[in-house]
Amino acid sequence: MLVVGLTGGIATGKSTVASLLRAHNLSIVDADVLARKVVEPGTPALAQIVRTFGASILRDDGTLNRERLGRIVFQDEAKRRELNAIVHPAVRREMFWSVLRCWWHGERVCVLDVPLLIEGGLWKWVGKVVVVYCSAEIQLQRLMKRDNSSREDATSRLNAQLPITEKVEYADVVVDNSGSLQDLEQQVDLLVQRLQNEAGWSWRLSWLFPPWGIASAVWSLSWRALRRSRSRKAGPRKRSS
Repeated sequence: MLVVGLTGGIATGKSTVASLLRAHNLSIVDADVLARKVVEPGTPALAQIVRTFGASILRDDGTLNRERLGRIVFQDEAKRRELNAIVHPAVRREMFWSVLRCWWHGERVCVLDVPLLIEGGLWKWVGKVVVVYCSAEIQLQRLMKRDNSSREDATSRLNAQLPITEKVEYADVVVDNSGSLQDLEQQVDLLVQRLQNEAGWSWRLSWLFPPWGIASAVWSLSWRALRRSRSRKAGPRKRSS
């Protein structure tokens, strides 16, 4: 099974691409959905958050008050790291089990929709990295329109993130969402064909004979790490799109 990491920047259109991939019947594991799931009432992660930040971050019904917690961690880097140390491992465990379920169901391709794929280092553990890109100015204009925010506020939000141009450096495939929806749909159609072709016939062998699948995954990840190491020594290189 080919595991694909899908990422992008705020307002680049990653969610639209994920929806288009889902329309092609590809399995999508959404990290944002899992992040909400792991802090539902009764979960170990929520209990640890309460112990760390106090019961005031809960609503009357016992659910997490995200807005209140966000105000606590937004201006405090140390508290944000504490929160991430609780939530991120829980999300990664859920992602692992989700990928395993995709494999068990005999899926050829599984797409991990992860906003912080690069920042969190998860790009090292996928077979292919797809980055949804648009120019910085288009990204800014879309964000202002989407959130009805000022140029200053939108710029501040963008500056708080890893620039999309840096994410592109990690990409095996770049989906350029600078144009129309029709153009984006055509790129996604080609992407799906490419992913299906690269998954090839070996996905069936991996499903029927798990040890072979594990060995294949280890080989692919090792080769990926070696290529990345060589590219760093050689400097920036043009990625395929």
